[in-house]
Amino acid sequence: MNPFELSSKSPESLILNWQQMTGVPYDKNAVDPYTRCRVILMNGTEFEAVWYSHQFSRHCSDNELRRQIALLRRLEQQQQKLVASLKPADEAILAHTIGYEQLAVDLTAALAQREDNPYVKQALDFALLEDFDHLYRYADLMEFDDKRHAEELVGRYTEIMPGRPTIAHHRHPYDSVKFHIRNRTASPQTRLCTAIITAAEQQTMNYYMNVAGFYPTAWGQKLYREIGMVEEQHVTQYGSLQDTDQTWLEGCLNHQYTECYLYWSAMETETDPRIRDVWAQLFEQEVSHLHFAAELLETYEGKEAAQIIPDGAFPDALRLTGNIEYVRGVLGGTVCDTALREDWTNVNDLNSRADFFRYQGVVNADIGGVESHAIIERVIDRDGTDYRFETAPNPVPALRSRTQDNTSVGRVQGTPC
Repeated sequence: MNPFELSSKSPESLILNWQQMTGVPYDKNAVDPYTRCRVILMNGTEFEAVWYSHQFSRHCSDNELRRQIALLRRLEQQQQKLVASLKPADEAILAHTIGYEQLAVDLTAALAQREDNPYVKQALDFALLEDFDHLYRYADLMEFDDKRHAEELVGRYTEIMPGRPTIAHHRHPYDSVKFHIRNRTASPQTRLCTAIITAAEQQTMNYYMNVAGFYPTAWGQKLYREIGMVEEQHVTQYGSLQDTDQTWLEGCLNHQYTECYLYWSAMETETDPRIRDVWAQLFEQEVSHLHFAAELLETYEGKEAAQIIPDGAFPDALRLTGNIEYVRGVLGGTVCDTALREDWTNVNDLNSRADFFRYQGVVNADIGGVESHAIIERVIDRDGTDYRFETAPNPVPALRSRTQDNTSVGRVQGTPC
């Protein structure tokens, strides 16, 4: 599939009325977990396109070009409104959050297993373990507040157990900035990967920034606040991988191409026929957006789209599926890793004066006040054990205890990994 070879419509013909921007929500009690995940992913992809476009406009002095970008942005906003309407109004914040973290785990694992750039793959595997642990923390919050098992929501496709403990995720900002790729030398898969994961993690960050204050319990608000700060780190890491040398219009073209690929992937892999029709509709619209972006690139910079994306043929469709064994392998091999400037290293190999320890000493000075730890202790105090869904014992022996939360793995030097 090459979207550059498909026919397109004029941007003006894609303006929708209110009814066309409104979809029929999925049934929260019957939806396949990965349908929920695809809705979250495509919502985040549209958010990324819109905010990139706003930043483009704020860094452009040509008002005619800004008008063209405003038209494209309005069309993206229409798509985002349609995608967002697929989420039912009666789906609780926490249930939707479980979907966010399942997406983070299985999307990251899927991208990592396809990635041909070792550095980018290492970045994916590193943050994967943290999103995996976030799923566990939110699942225990659900167990504590609602007495509901999150395994029902993830369809048992994704395990729920400790990863690298969230308390170990809190690092100095300097350690989140990584080397950037160069689109002209990176593979098509790597270009797509860095764009997709940045959009997905940014959507998670934005979601937690907005909903934290609406969660009905104080401890829940604290957990969203804490994990939201980790999502800031993830977005900084993934965003810093993207090519910093591309022009704004080159970036616009790459954004539209990424959206085309994701809608096509969603259309190819969706199991709900009605939702699949929505993805097909939006894919058709997105192809027209891509062609429009290519026209702008040629008009304002004199470049052909093929100079920026030499091979427009899509790689295999991105498929969301269970990744239990892959996640277990990453967990068993890298649980004690932390970030160190542009690299990653085992926490036991850090200099004792490293920024990581200085930052931890401030943020986590009172371990009892760290909500990701406190929520597990609350569940243990009430129920005798934490809540998990495991297919086998945790591959990290130090994380197998069901009666005491571990706050040392990946954080305190000398802790067995």
